[in-house]
Amino acid sequence: MLQGEGKTILWWGRLGNYGPDYPRNRTVIACLESIGFEVVAFQPKMSALSDMQARFTDFKDIRAVWIPCFRQRDVAGAARWCRRNNVPLVFDPLISAYDKRVNERQKYSAESWRGRRLLAWEQNLFAMADHVIADTQCHKAYFSECLRYPLKQISVIPVSAEEGLFFPQELPVNPIPEALFFGTFIGLQGAQFIAQSLRHYTGPAFQLTFLGQGPDRAMCEEICLQHKNDRVAVAFEDWIPFQDLPKRICQADLCLGVFGAGEKSARVIPNKVYQGLACGKTVLTMSGEAYPLEVFESSAGIAWVEPGSPEAIALAISDLFSPEKLAETRSQILPYQTYTQYFSNESIRQTLSALFGSAAKET
Repeated sequence: MLQGEGKTILWWGRLGNYGPDYPRNRTVIACLESIGFEVVAFQPKMSALSDMQARFTDFKDIRAVWIPCFRQRDVAGAARWCRRNNVPLVFDPLISAYDKRVNERQKYSAESWRGRRLLAWEQNLFAMADHVIADTQCHKAYFSECLRYPLKQISVIPVSAEEGLFFPQELPVNPIPEALFFGTFIGLQGAQFIAQSLRHYTGPAFQLTFLGQGPDRAMCEEICLQHKNDRVAVAFEDWIPFQDLPKRICQADLCLGVFGAGEKSARVIPNKVYQGLACGKTVLTMSGEAYPLEVFESSAGIAWVEPGSPEAIALAISDLFSPEKLAETRSQILPYQTYTQYFSNESIRQTLSALFGSAAKET
C-alpha cells in the first residue's frame, strides 16, 4: 500500500490523448471517487515545466499523483514535484510508447538507434514512478521484462466498462442474427480479417455490421465488395454518440472483438470486449494470453479464434449462429457473469483500495 493520509488524488497531465473523456480515465476517476477520494485535475501548460507551475499552485491533502493513459511526457515533471513533496507517483500508461512504435506500427526496428533510444527513454520514465498500473497480466509482464520495472510495484486494473451506460437491455429479437464490429479500424483490431471471412462463410444467414471510422475502413469496404456472399448482408455505419453505443450493442446478437496478428494484439483486451460483455453480449475474439486463465478455459460468454484467420472467424460465426447454438449465443447470462466476476468496476475499487488504503469521508 502507498502510504499517506490525504484524501485527494492529483490527476496530473495536459489534455490531449483523449484526456478525462477517455473511457478508461472516466472509469478510474469514478472508482476513486466511489471509495472516498476527491480527484483534482492539474493540467500544466507545458509538460516539461509542469513541476515549476505546480510550485505556485496550492495543492492540499494529496495522497498521490496519478498520471493517466498515454501521458508519458508528463511523468518527468510530476516525478520532480512528487520527490520534493514526498508524494507517491502512480503511472497508468495503458500502452508502452516503445511497444506501439516498434512492435505495432513498426516505425523503426528495435535494433535501430531510434528504437534503442526510445526504449531507454521509456525505461527511465517508468523508473520515476512509485507504482505502475497495467490493464492485463500480459502488460504487467511486458512492463517488467522490457521496461525493467519491478513486478511487485505493478497492479493490474482492467479497462472495464462504464457500468452506468453499459448493462444488459431487453430488446426485440432480430429476424436474422447480427454480428457487430465497432471500433477505429486500426491494424491491431484486424477488421480486414472479418471482411475476408465472407469468402469462407457457408453458415446460416446473418447481418454483418461494421460501425466506426479509421484507416482500414476503406480497405474493409473494398474487401466486402470483392467477396460478396449471399448469406451475409453487410452494412457500414458511421460513429454514433458514445451514450448511444450501449443500446446499439444490445441490438446485436454477437460482438466481434479483435483479430490482429502480432505480439501487441495478444497483450490487450480492448474496450469493446469489456463493453460487449457488460451488455450481456457473447463476444467472438482472438485468443490471447491477456485474458485470465479461468476466463480462457471456461469460455463463458466468449468464443475464441486464432488471430489473423478469416477462415476461423467464418467457422466460429457459423457455429454461434447455428440453430443449435443461437439461443445460447443470444443469452445474456454467461457474458454478464464473466464481466462481473473478472472485469467489473468492483474489482477496480478493490485494487485501488488495496493500493491507497481507505479514504472514506466522514459523514
